[in-house]
Amino acid sequence: MDTTTTPASNTTAVPQGETSSPVRLTAAAVAQVKKVIQDQGFQDYFFSIRVVPAGCSGLGYDLNLVREMKAGDLTWEQDGVKIATDALSNNYLSGTEIDFVSSVTGAGFKFNNPNAKSSCGCGTSFST
Repeated sequence: MDTTTTPASNTTAVPQGETSSPVRLTAAAVAQVKKVIQDQGFQDYFFSIRVVPAGCSGLGYDLNLVREMKAGDLTWEQDGVKIATDALSNNYLSGTEIDFVSSVTGAGFKFNNPNAKSSCGCGTSFST
């Protein structure tokens, strides 16, 4: 995960536990984000989740730890993890569950996005 510092202003908080939170992290994902924050000494950082142009299907996920959000970001907290996304990504992420999976072939975040209509063969990008 990259770390970025950007100015914060005009952010919109999404109350914790409300269904309007676009993304829900599983317990494994929460634990992994907290572990990275702890290991890297990034207390008070946000877990930034964005949809960006990427891959052969057109869209991909960009995950970062950021000290401050960008103007207009939506923010909320889940199980002690502060989360931020932008309004455009919110449209693509609504209803998404993010899990952290580990297997003999590797480990990483897995997205269960009900808005994704198709994905590429390697699973790194999606389209709506």
